[in-house]
Amino acid sequence: VRLQASGGGLVQAWGCLSISCAASGFSLDGYTIGWFRQAPGKEREGVSCISGSDGYTTYADSVKGRFIISRDSAKNTMYLQMNSLKPEDTAVYYCARAQVRDWGCLSLFSKNYNKDWGQGTLVTVSS
Repeated sequence: VRLQASGGGLVQAWGCLSISCAASGFSLDGYTIGWFRQAPGKEREGVSCISGSDGYTTYADSVKGRFIISRDSAKNTMYLQMNSLKPEDTAVYYCARAQVRDWGCLSLFSKNYNKDWGQGTLVTVSS
């Protein structure tokens, strides 16, 4: 199981950026997958998730209406389109997969459930 995040960079406030997470060693289909972020001095937090069972998407309140999560089965890749970026969105963004197929987004975001992590990609939003 490998998750490879990429696409981070420096962007001005109110700009947009798309980051991706390529999976290998398994198929994304059927697994709940999502994005987390960790800002300097803060705990890692769940940003967005897409359910493996029905494709239902979930967003943190702080990004709702600005970020869009998607999954491309043919490319076995997950994306996060980030629009109207704010300086407070600056963080290292991580992709993750729930370790059990039946787990949904609540489980993925819970610290009590194991998940597979990709390495992070840094997103910096300048004011």
